[in-house]
Amino acid sequence: MIENGVVMSTVALYPGSFDPVHNGHLAIIELAAPLFGEVIVGVGHNPAKPSGMFTPDERVSMIEAGVAHLPNVRVSLFVGLVTAAAHALGAHCLIKGLRGPSDLDAEMQQAHMNRTTGQVPTLFLPALGPSSLVASSYVRQIASMGGDVSSTVPPAVMAALGKKVQAS
Repeated sequence: MIENGVVMSTVALYPGSFDPVHNGHLAIIELAAPLFGEVIVGVGHNPAKPSGMFTPDERVSMIEAGVAHLPNVRVSLFVGLVTAAAHALGAHCLIKGLRGPSDLDAEMQQAHMNRTTGQVPTLFLPALGPSSLVASSYVRQIASMGGDVSSTVPPAVMAALGKKVQAS
């Protein structure tokens, strides 16, 4: 059912590690929100791997702060396969943001496997605007070396980065 240009019955899952969430991620979420009845931002966690800079719960909290203005977006932590999470959460498709050709190559392989093994299609959304080329790994690296990443992350993330850098 389509109402005011929104596919009301469709749930989309935007999976990632979001360590940390940055303005490029939020731009993709804001682009997806009016296209779907519900967008679930899925924070993937692999207990067998080190947590990263932020714990999964910290990541969830920072994303929730960044999407609080979007009523049809919620955040969920998941462990295991993305496709299993999509099925468990009732998502009909996955959303992936593309920053450029190198992302497309990697994401196409993942999309093929997710469709083949989990019967979940992937929709690609272009990363646009000033935060389109931001990467969490660069944010972590620059912040840990005392650089200013305030233009690339929401205020809640900037505050959390400051605390992490001071604690180390």
